[in-house]
Amino acid sequence: MARALRLARRGLYSTTPNPRVGCVIVKDGAVVGEGWHEKAGGPHAEVHALDAAGPSARGATAYVTLEPCSHHGRTPPCAEALIDAGVARVVAAMQDPNPQVAGRGLASLVAAGIVASCGLLEAEARELNVGFVSRMSRGRPWVRVKLAASLDGKTALNNGVSQWITGPAARQDGHRWRARACAILSGIGTVRDDDPQLTVRGVATDRQPLKVVVDSRLQLSPLARVLDGGALLLATAAADAEKSELLRQRGAEIICLPNAVGKVDLPALMQELGQRGVNELHVEGGFRLNGALLSEGLVDELLLYLAPCLVGDRARGMFDLPELATLEHQRRLLIRDIRRIGEDLRVIARFQ
Repeated sequence: MARALRLARRGLYSTTPNPRVGCVIVKDGAVVGEGWHEKAGGPHAEVHALDAAGPSARGATAYVTLEPCSHHGRTPPCAEALIDAGVARVVAAMQDPNPQVAGRGLASLVAAGIVASCGLLEAEARELNVGFVSRMSRGRPWVRVKLAASLDGKTALNNGVSQWITGPAARQDGHRWRARACAILSGIGTVRDDDPQLTVRGVATDRQPLKVVVDSRLQLSPLARVLDGGALLLATAAADAEKSELLRQRGAEIICLPNAVGKVDLPALMQELGQRGVNELHVEGGFRLNGALLSEGLVDELLLYLAPCLVGDRARGMFDLPELATLEHQRRLLIRDIRRIGEDLRVIARFQ
């Protein structure tokens, strides 16, 4: 199963909106076939492994990181393929959270006389597909906020300048996290101040994530670099036909999602992205958007790069949040990983 999980990671950048899945087929103590899901619309991991195993699959054990699918999508059911191949046993790491499967794949295997079990290295399998699990169980993406800050917790100068606080190694690592995401979210303040492209660069990938910009008052310039190539979804609270048409001519898709105070309804935006098949959402915004997402309870994980520098108290922080009167209301985090990336530190943390 550990080998199957390593295979599944090969689809880290390419399988969206599908989960990352690996499969290893073993017979008489030897691997006779293996494979992974390489791209949405292509054969699933089990099919690749069965093709590699050929006749040796009969009577073998298949280790797969996710319950074999039992429904017809863009490809035939993998449960049927395993049954037709004559495997004797299937070990799945976790049940598929997709309501169209959710136990039905394993049940169909058992009904066909195959010994089936589930739960081996389940935590590792869930972690690999944390975004897919989020979308299937909550209807919204897993939201990961990326921050680059000084040691005194500042992400930009008070005038908005933020390039560059961290070094090139940290920025390159950030692009790898962009590459695994289904979409990259930013706010109009960051887009105005930094004029980012919001694309993956320097990482081998055949897919660029969807670009999403929160722009409540429809201020995005038609000349902004974020409009140069690649799909862009612009979330606004303003109904301005003239501005909207100019941006549509530049390739933007515009959705109007106002909340009660005239801002973009962020929970509604998350549901919209979930309906569009976004599993992992990578946020690279400013302190106001970060604070708004956190206040709405929408942030799942922080990807924080800390640079060995100080920029002063008047610079901008990580989150625009109301002042606390007592530490009882502090937001506690669970640190999952700390490591050095070039001259900077990378901290991965989740809210408790």
